[in-house]
Amino acid sequence: MQRRLERMPDAMTIRRSTVEHVFGTLKHWMGATHFLTRTLGRVSTEMSLQVLAYNLKRVINILGVAGTMKAMKLATS
Repeated sequence: MQRRLERMPDAMTIRRSTVEHVFGTLKHWMGATHFLTRTLGRVSTEMSLQVLAYNLKRVINILGVAGTMKAMKLATS
């Protein structure tokens, strides 16, 4: 691991800026990494809902409410 980081010193900076903010946001929403449910199936469902909410929030921020509604209508027709 250390050798790889020495070959690509910016790798962790790139990773933090592209991937880790998503997990940080989800952890913040969920309240410090605790799931409210038990068993793998229920935890998987809970995580899926969190990811769906995150993605919808991003789409609304990028396209706006009107653009998101238009895209959803086009997708269902």
